[in-house]
Amino acid sequence: MSLSGKIAVVTGGSRGIGRAICQRLAALGALVVVNYVSNPAAAEETVQSIRSAGGKAEAVQFNVASGGEIEAAFKKILDAHGRVDILVNNAGITRDGLLMKMKDEQWDEVLNTNLKGVFLCTKAVSRGMMKQRWGRIINITSVVGFAGNAGQANYAAAKAGIVGFTKSVAKELASRGITVNGVAPGYIVTDMTKDLSEEVTKMIKEEIPMGVLGEAEDIAGAVAYLASDDARYVTGQFIHVNGGMFM
Repeated sequence: MSLSGKIAVVTGGSRGIGRAICQRLAALGALVVVNYVSNPAAAEETVQSIRSAGGKAEAVQFNVASGGEIEAAFKKILDAHGRVDILVNNAGITRDGLLMKMKDEQWDEVLNTNLKGVFLCTKAVSRGMMKQRWGRIINITSVVGFAGNAGQANYAAAKAGIVGFTKSVAKELASRGITVNGVAPGYIVTDMTKDLSEEVTKMIKEEIPMGVLGEAEDIAGAVAYLASDDARYVTGQFIHVNGGMFM
């Protein structure tokens, strides 16, 4: 697979799964725009890791929940590079809590970042991709969006929303050479999961047929495939990367 000459934007690319995706796309030859919202040091670390490996990357700050910030950021990207070929909607947050105790703000924050952000960023790149008649949009959802999870009604709703959004946009853009797909991670070793207690981690592993948590690189590999010409006839689909936890 080669992404030589392609321009890729990865939201939430400064650490964890996002960082692994940025590194993989850059290793395949893409110039990667690493989005971050509040941690410039982490974003710069991702950029430097790519450059030190011989790849091309730059960091751009914007909040995916803000239409104004997205418009300004993508104008900057287009002015510098002329186009966006690959968009990976990876940015996401959690604000967990049981339904009866969940505050409106917890619901709104998660839906605005995890779902509305996907809509806004996809809309920002779609016109240019239609003109060039080539594009790859890859949305990171979650096993929770398919199976649900107690204490994460907001997160599950947003991630399930991405599923319907992905399929709808895939149908709209297919005739213009643009594919729209998703990757649904299971439990992956990241900053979000490393703080889980040993007991909880053991319980999770017992639910996974493979018996281990996944690595960020496992998600990056699926994204790389969907971004490549090897997946040119794949659209509206989801790759579940979860060790068999959900089938």
